[in-house]
Amino acid sequence: MKTFFIVFVSIFLAELGDKTQLATLLFASEKNINKYVVFLGAALALTTTSAVGVLAGDALSNYINQRYLNYAAGICFIVIGIFLLLNR
Repeated sequence: MKTFFIVFVSIFLAELGDKTQLATLLFASEKNINKYVVFLGAALALTTTSAVGVLAGDALSNYINQRYLNYAAGICFIVIGIFLLLNR
């Protein structure tokens, strides 16, 4: 249960205000678009990308030590952060 809570809170906070949420907001703001269809499409897309992440993480963990995967993920986040700061 602890892992579930940590994953939920981490992903929830990471997704707040990101491009995916903003795109969903824009789709839902259209007057003649069914909001349930927007929700289902967005939910399916996020579920699918999460499934890809879980499968990729599981596959990579068979070949690469988890410590190195953590380092690689951390470095990627830092690089993305620097890129975003420099391109403002």
